[in-house]
Amino acid sequence: MYSIVAISRAERFSPNSVEKDAAILESVVKELRDKGCDVALKKETELKDNVGATLFLSMGRLPSTLSLLSERQDSGAAVVNSAASVELCCNRRRLNDVLAAAGVPLAPSEGNHGYWLKRADGVAESKADVQYAANKTEAEATMKRMLAQGMGDVIACAHVEGDLLKFYGVRGTGFFRYYYPGDDGDWKFDDEARNGMPQHYDFNDKELADTADRAAQAVGLDVYGGDCIVSSNGKVCIIDLNDWPSFSRCRTEAAKAIAERTLQILKKK
Repeated sequence: MYSIVAISRAERFSPNSVEKDAAILESVVKELRDKGCDVALKKETELKDNVGATLFLSMGRLPSTLSLLSERQDSGAAVVNSAASVELCCNRRRLNDVLAAAGVPLAPSEGNHGYWLKRADGVAESKADVQYAANKTEAEATMKRMLAQGMGDVIACAHVEGDLLKFYGVRGTGFFRYYYPGDDGDWKFDDEARNGMPQHYDFNDKELADTADRAAQAVGLDVYGGDCIVSSNGKVCIIDLNDWPSFSRCRTEAAKAIAERTLQILKKK
């Protein structure tokens, strides 16, 4: 029997989402156990160097976790998501470069509706890691302040007006869902509210699914989520891509898809 180790995410990487992040991993573990798989659930903050498995299901982001998983991959184990893909998601500047090279539409660097300043040397762990500035002068001052606070790198992009959508996908399964957080008011930091109530502009949802899948493939993610803006003309741009989100709006379906993807990968071992 194949052995699987599921690794939960350190709470520092789950701002306002600790229970939601735990719930999706636990749901996937249950799905796999129900299918007869041997699955051990471990916290990344308590992960031991001697842990071994045929496949690792990891929500971990600690450098020590990624280093361990990279070593296990080199030794032949499968990892979902791979250490390299998670490392890429933890560096916004490198992530944007990879997405741009893959032809994924991103927010422009210049605009007339303000700017977003984002920590680039790690994922957002608090509201301070993502800041809005009303104009170029304010953006420059905000960037200086964020760097002075100890952030190693900060990137800026123009605010794009339109409907904010959150999307979720699992590669190789056909699972893809999107939602308007403005419809249910389920925000992480309340920054999403800056786009206002969704107008539900018409757009090509298949094109969005294809774009999101292309982005995930370019980064190497099997389990992914992100944010995008749909402009009034129907154009879509990706403003964020994440490794393994909480899938809180579609947890049951997502857990089944992630389990399916896991079994697909195991069958290739």
